[in-house]
Amino acid sequence: MNDYIRGHAALGPFFPGFPWDADAYRRKADELRTRFDPSHLARLAHAITPTSDAAAERLARIAKGEGFVVTTGQQTGLFTGPLYTIHKTLSAIALARALETVLDVPVAPLFWVASDDHDWDEVNHADFLDQENNLRRVELSPGSDRRPSMGRRALGREIESALDQLTEILPDSDFRGGLLESLRAAYRPEQTVAQAFTRVVQDLFAPFDLLVTDAQDPVVRELGAPVVRRELAGAAEHERALAAQTARLVDLGRDAQVSIIEGATNVFYEDEHGRERILRDGGGWVLRASHRRMTDAELWDLFERDRDGFSANVLLRPVVESHVFPTLAYVAGPGELRYLAQTGCLFEAHGVGMPLVFPRFGVTLVETKVRKVLDKLGLDLDAFERPVHEVAAEYVREEMPESATAALSSLRQSIQEGYQQLFDAAKPVDPTLKGPIFHARNASFQALSDAEKKIRQHVRQQEEIAVEQIQKAFDNLRPHNKPQERVLNVYQYLSRYGRGLLEDILGRMNVQLDRTAAGWDGVRCG
Repeated sequence: MNDYIRGHAALGPFFPGFPWDADAYRRKADELRTRFDPSHLARLAHAITPTSDAAAERLARIAKGEGFVVTTGQQTGLFTGPLYTIHKTLSAIALARALETVLDVPVAPLFWVASDDHDWDEVNHADFLDQENNLRRVELSPGSDRRPSMGRRALGREIESALDQLTEILPDSDFRGGLLESLRAAYRPEQTVAQAFTRVVQDLFAPFDLLVTDAQDPVVRELGAPVVRRELAGAAEHERALAAQTARLVDLGRDAQVSIIEGATNVFYEDEHGRERILRDGGGWVLRASHRRMTDAELWDLFERDRDGFSANVLLRPVVESHVFPTLAYVAGPGELRYLAQTGCLFEAHGVGMPLVFPRFGVTLVETKVRKVLDKLGLDLDAFERPVHEVAAEYVREEMPESATAALSSLRQSIQEGYQQLFDAAKPVDPTLKGPIFHARNASFQALSDAEKKIRQHVRQQEEIAVEQIQKAFDNLRPHNKPQERVLNVYQYLSRYGRGLLEDILGRMNVQLDRTAAGWDGVRCG
């Protein structure tokens, strides 16, 4: 990610342009104007839901060929899933606003709901810190062997229990009631996972004039069908192109985010058995999970009868998206950025221009209670890149502070010397005074020992408090030893600070399109 942000020349050939170069977006806009015809643009508008009147106005102009979109998307996590879904969406909004100024045309943020995804274990839970700062997970029951997509999986009655759990976890505030009301309106037993997620996204981001589309929208399916058909027809050729591009990345010392599996197409098929990867099998085809086989003729017959059952995998999805929508840029997380580096030649194989890839902003929310701990202990956010025990060890001392140890030693010596001087002075008066004087000396030593024990006790208490505070800070900033944005859910923060928090986060996303990078002038294949 850091090399990408710095514009490392070796990465240039894998992307269409440097994402902070205004001219790269101007070139992309010119390409989109020539590629999209009026009938296609008019049709795609029916696949998009505007969240506000201003969003609807932008959409109308985009449908006339007067503007473009910045897209992002995410799996349909429970109650929006981890914070990075929110951060990605706000990043797309920030970039769209900046590009609208640079290009002087409407540029709208468009959120792609990944309703085709079928990985239930990744989206069936949400994590929160409760009012006692304990990590809590709200989770729906595990998935079955059948793997329906989130656009087909109904929530069921257990969603009501999940909402009750969330109600118990969220802190009581002026905001909680309204937030829970909107969640209960979206997350109902008869709704699919994707429908509920979509409604919440539309609700949260209506003030930001967001556009929303669904991967399973009939118009998206219709407009994207030529890409899916072409992918199946050219599966072997496209596999070689992806493998070659991936090998070039690996030669640069980069890891392949997505493995290129021999014989696996970039297309899934879904019916009552679930969603399955389509594999090439000699002169025919086979579905990966159920091992159902089809001849070439049977596959194409199925495609004509049930196009909506066919969908793109993670590598083909960006191609479909850029074929359907006039996409200037895609806002990507770190993992997405790595797999998009593999896809440039797949875009080329389909004759679709790859969008610029803008890395989403990374955000860490530091609440006042946590900031006080950091300031008290002299910690910064970088400290939380280390394991918690290493940070805590710096605040745990086996001995007392050196100043206290030195003072106790000095006082012991003074007591010893002082009572000795007193005895030496009293001895000529009456030698029998030795007993009372030394008794008083011993009592002083005992009192000093008691004081030392109390000091040590307080030191231990302070160390225990510091360790506890460090652990709580870690739970807030790096829960489960992962970045906060990859674990915690936004509703624990919205219930404390209200929806205005989203505007505050957006206000800190400063997009400056004033940098260039050598060698970032287009994807190069072969």
